[in-house]
Amino acid sequence: MGTADIKAVFGKNQKHELNVSTFQMCVLMLFNNSDRLSYKEIEQATEIPASDLKRCLQSMACVKGKNVLRKEPMSKDIAEEDSFVVNERFTSKFYKVKIGTVAAQKETEPEKQETRQRVKEDRKPQIEAAIMRIMKSRRVLDHNNIITEVTKQLQSRFLANPTEIKKRIESLIERDFLERDSTDRKLYRYLA
Repeated sequence: MGTADIKAVFGKNQKHELNVSTFQMCVLMLFNNSDRLSYKEIEQATEIPASDLKRCLQSMACVKGKNVLRKEPMSKDIAEEDSFVVNERFTSKFYKVKIGTVAAQKETEPEKQETRQRVKEDRKPQIEAAIMRIMKSRRVLDHNNIITEVTKQLQSRFLANPTEIKKRIESLIERDFLERDSTDRKLYRYLA
């Protein structure tokens, strides 16, 4: 999604060039034909996803010095019952005004847990691939050296957890890619 420049005239014939996101431009263009729009009307006219639309409206109506729109009732959050008008009293000492977009809300705890779980799942094949590369070249290696080498090989991407490496080794043994030495349980052999 790019940005766009819009020329706008505010109260007292003050002219500004607004640098806005595509979503913000779509919303502002609606005010060429209407003095007042409800959140629902903006949502229906633009079909912008709700989370993006709320951030877009918040950045244009609730950020001091960038509030080219006025929100009624005035508050920091955007609600579905809100209505918006062009802020006739908007002023800036600059001709060109960049209207940024408010950052997305932080993840909730369940979302963080889900993200961590997905990352953990995504790392499993990477850990297994590193183990297999090492074992294919070495043929026989003890547990501590595998842990050290896998950690070293993956350090540019992420810090591999030794417990997870051990689980991946166990998984590879179960699937007959590796085997434990019959005399030394800490020694692993590559199976071709």
